[in-house]
Amino acid sequence: MTLACQIHAAHDLRLVDEAPPELGPHDVRLRLGAGGICGSDLHYYTHGRVGAFTVRQPLVPGHEASGVVDAVGSAVTRVQAGDRVACNPSHACGRCSYCRAGRGNLCRSMFFLGSASVFPHAQGMFRERFVLGEAQLTPITEAHISLGEIACAEPLSIGLHAIHRAGPVLGETVFITGGGTIGCMTALAARLAGAARVIVADVQPRALEVALQCGADEVLRSDQVDIAAWADVAEVSLECAGHPGALLSCLTVTQRGGRIIQVGTLPDEIAFPANKIMARELDYRGVFRAHLAFDWAVQAIRSRRVDVRPLISAQLPLSRAQEAFDLALDKTRSTKVQLVT
Repeated sequence: MTLACQIHAAHDLRLVDEAPPELGPHDVRLRLGAGGICGSDLHYYTHGRVGAFTVRQPLVPGHEASGVVDAVGSAVTRVQAGDRVACNPSHACGRCSYCRAGRGNLCRSMFFLGSASVFPHAQGMFRERFVLGEAQLTPITEAHISLGEIACAEPLSIGLHAIHRAGPVLGETVFITGGGTIGCMTALAARLAGAARVIVADVQPRALEVALQCGADEVLRSDQVDIAAWADVAEVSLECAGHPGALLSCLTVTQRGGRIIQVGTLPDEIAFPANKIMARELDYRGVFRAHLAFDWAVQAIRSRRVDVRPLISAQLPLSRAQEAFDLALDKTRSTKVQLVT
């Protein structure tokens, strides 16, 4: 038996014993190295849903993880027992029109770990031991890169994909709303892509302190500044806070002819400023998960071209999952809280 964390409904988190699945020929059994608690995990915990994805059966959350190989199936060739690996939570079909076009994140039959987007749900990786196909694993041979860093590949991939969707930012000013994990990962990605100036806005002093450690040139307390004073500053703005007010800030700060990239999940019912987008000829683009950017993120972390360590604020054992979730909800004390075994 192995310990697993389950969400049954809003504010109903339980630790249970379960039997790990059997190994198929191309399967790998892993011991959890580190698993980051994401904003979507917190939404499942606090609301029992993320957007339209509602918990309808016990859900094991967790899609940001690293692992240590425990056993391999008879046909596995990419990894062996003892290897430390990055775990890609996306399992695209590889056959639909989106996959064939190189946009696997939009796969018609996506199986994304730790998600209630399908039923039965795609169970996640907040377990002592879990099984994945070898195609979802990348071995990490650099001994100085920690399991916690490796587990940050998935959120970094979101930031990299967001900047990829924004288009070239070399020499440009980039404005980011939200100094949480995704906002900071996006700041790191913007710096990696050659942005000349990165500005991050948030209401939490701690978030802004971490953003500065992640490459932001300037930070704004968005609840304490007149955002109109920052009008027309940025060529590209990325909404990573998931708040309607943050989207309005992006509209103000973005120059005419610029780009606004929505990364955060906004409420279903918001007033959409379509006329401002039209009159100022703004490009409005969405970002949903990532595809090839996961591999980019793994390489950036293993080479330390991107240093994610400032984001990891705490690591707690899986047996203290309730405490870990409560800490992750407190943005005055944490950025990225990880579960470990």
